[in-house]
Amino acid sequence: MHPRFKAAAIHAAPVFLDARATTDKAVSLIHEAARAGAALVAFPETFIPAFPVWAALAAPIDNHDLFARMADQSVLIEGPEIARIREAAKAAGVVVSLGLSERSPVSVACLWNSNLLIGETGEILNHHRKLVPTFYEKLIWAAGDGAGLKVVETAIGRIGQLICGENTNPLARYSLMAQGEQFHISSWPPVWPTRRPAGGGNYDNLAANRLRAGAHCFEAKVFGLVTASVLDRRAFDIIAACDPRAADVLEGTPRAASFFLDPTGAQIGEALQEEGILYADIDLASCIEPKQFHDVVGYYNRFDVFDLTVNRRRLAPATFRDPDFSPSTIPLPAALPGDGA
Repeated sequence: MHPRFKAAAIHAAPVFLDARATTDKAVSLIHEAARAGAALVAFPETFIPAFPVWAALAAPIDNHDLFARMADQSVLIEGPEIARIREAAKAAGVVVSLGLSERSPVSVACLWNSNLLIGETGEILNHHRKLVPTFYEKLIWAAGDGAGLKVVETAIGRIGQLICGENTNPLARYSLMAQGEQFHISSWPPVWPTRRPAGGGNYDNLAANRLRAGAHCFEAKVFGLVTASVLDRRAFDIIAACDPRAADVLEGTPRAASFFLDPTGAQIGEALQEEGILYADIDLASCIEPKQFHDVVGYYNRFDVFDLTVNRRRLAPATFRDPDFSPSTIPLPAALPGDGA
């Protein structure tokens, strides 16, 4: 009932805006983590093909080229990149959480910030699209839906996932708590610039991520895995070229980290800010004792006062109702003059 396992948080840089090369890197990291004994491997937000931080740094009229590259390198769920990740998960016998920029099969430029949970058999267990792109992300991604607000029952426990700012949405978080979540994965970008550093008040990505992840673990009494990507030199140079002042902003913006949290919200071990893989041993039996104090989906609530309904219908651009052309419903042609006897 309460499994023990080793989890791996991937703190790495994608091959910037190169879906095939980033997929190669992801496959290699999956096998490396599996060899180290990990049963679960989690990648950062939109690891394939990258996080579009340039949208914060230059006017939209100046970065059409980067958006076009992002659209071209975003991936289809049924495409070859995801097929390779699924094959790697099956070959390694691990559960994989993967952040990706998803391309719509019916539009060349409609993208979603998505996350997949892939089982050790290679099956897609959950497909979540970020409910609301945050701040400048709205220039890149469309809003998602509630279809992926699911906690998945796996051999290593009940796993839930939210992407970046969704971990600030109390109703989204509560919807996972209410499904018996035991292990929460949150995925993040490498940097999150909101102001020019010289003026002060820039967003502290590291502190904010720790606060939000810790709050969820404390409230839900779950383990937390925080995985963030790395801004490497290649990505830095490409993004800095989009605006003369972009390099100063990137240099002065706090970098994110990857780390683990226990069901009290306390950090497990050290945080990782250099590229690599961070591991933690998880014992889900540790989720029990804290629920004696506050169990917000059990006794510590007033369900007669509060009522939450979650719409988990997948949204689509159109519904098509084709007629039934089976032989029994095809009308016979009218007889023409001169036909018959």
